Amino acid sequence: MFGNRSPTQSGPGAGRPPGGARRAARAPMAVVLTGLALLALPACWTVPGGGPGGPPPDIAADLSQELTGGNGPFIGAAVTVDLAQAGYVEHEYAAAGTASSYRAVGGLPQDGRWTFEPDGSASYRTRVLVRRPAQAAEFSGTVIVEWLNVSGGVDADPEWANLHEEITRQGHVWVGVSAQQIGVIGGQVLVQAPGPGSELAGKGLKAIDPARYGSLAHPGDGFSFDILSQVARGLRAGAALDGLQPRRLVAAGESQSAFAMVTYYNGVQPITAAFDGFYVHSRGASALPLVGPGQGADLTGALLSSPTTFRTDQTAPVFDVQTESDLTGILNSSKARQPDSDRFRLWEVAGTAHADAHLLGANAASIDCGVPINNGPLHLVAKAALRGLTDWLETGRAPVTGPRVELTEGLLPGVRRDADGIALGGVRTPPVDVPIDVLSGDPGPKLSTICLLLGSTTPLPADRVAELYPTRAAYQQRYGTSADKTVEAGFVLREDRAALLDFAEPERVTG
Repeated sequence: MFGNRSPTQSGPGAGRPPGGARRAARAPMAVVLTGLALLALPACWTVPGGGPGGPPPDIAADLSQELTGGNGPFIGAAVTVDLAQAGYVEHEYAAAGTASSYRAVGGLPQDGRWTFEPDGSASYRTRVLVRRPAQAAEFSGTVIVEWLNVSGGVDADPEWANLHEEITRQGHVWVGVSAQQIGVIGGQVLVQAPGPGSELAGKGLKAIDPARYGSLAHPGDGFSFDILSQVARGLRAGAALDGLQPRRLVAAGESQSAFAMVTYYNGVQPITAAFDGFYVHSRGASALPLVGPGQGADLTGALLSSPTTFRTDQTAPVFDVQTESDLTGILNSSKARQPDSDRFRLWEVAGTAHADAHLLGANAASIDCGVPINNGPLHLVAKAALRGLTDWLETGRAPVTGPRVELTEGLLPGVRRDADGIALGGVRTPPVDVPIDVLSGDPGPKLSTICLLLGSTTPLPADRVAELYPTRAAYQQRYGTSADKTVEAGFVLREDRAALLDFAEPERVTG
């Protein structure tokens, strides 16, 4: 996820991404290990709140200094959005203070009922990027706080990329937090993806734009969890929001950041009660390990760790959206499946991949996996999940439950498929149930680390298409019926029905 300065140049696209219409986006796995010389930073300030134990419950990040100059806000943007057209403005702030790291007491049981206590402390100065309604009257009261993803070697905003239409039409505030050190000071990137902007991977904000970000410092990813808590406390008090007063804070993270959400929910949220809800997208079976000062997140260690579920004894609900490819393979999230409850929802979406054509935009063309990468409508389902979570927080009504994708038995389970190769079970959409292509979480034949995450789009043979749909009208009728069924079930929003219909391809039916 590389390259763009500020996502304010082109209009939003809710449906199938047009070829070449968007700029660079990447989501490779990466492991970061680097050191840091700490700087003397301003003292933090306080607001009421928090919970028993751990760091003092009233510590909040100082969000009073707006970042300006240089080349403007930097983000590895997957999707660019005309914020002015959406009625939004963007501001960037330093977040400064002294954070705690944590250590686990009594191990990390698989039921997620972990006990953390503070370990060391260190000064930090990172950045937060705020996108909010230009008119205060349009604010919904909900703030989405995204732990920015660094798997491509730069800060990126995949949750914004997937959810921005829903965020802006509802009037939510979105805040991206540079929580991890590679995004701020750089570090070793073990897996890189080709494409424009890839030369920035691993450099960090300080080197990418020293005029704007030269004062930033990060003490290591062990402190990232408390940094997130302190930013949340500042936001809840109205800092960096130009007078807006939040009623609900939702923590959000995708991929590596979703691993971090698991750690935060199980170990940190019981101490801080900093968030009202959690939106988790494409987690693996385990959680992001705690690390020592100056160290980056041990993502390899996370992939090799024991599975863990979300604990079930907290008030804040969790909505977990998993793609088909997340369930098996290197992420293997099926090992951490848990039942839906009054505090937990899991949607497993058939025919989707960890990263896809919508997320990668124009850079999808730079990656050769042997077949086109997955081009399913995951982002449409993801927006319905966000609506489900925010309604849950506001009204107390739990979202609709979703069926699980069917898996084979055995030590290394796989996805069960029909005769065409399409996954059975799971949350389903018209491109899966009325197929022209086989949308799959399985990668193409040219294997690489990034291709393992991108799934595949394989055209059905022409004779199979003719067998399924004797006429174009028959295809369109079936597709429309399927779309209505998906919307009625609650897995795609009514506002996104037209975008769902855009995925139909009647021109490929010859009858």
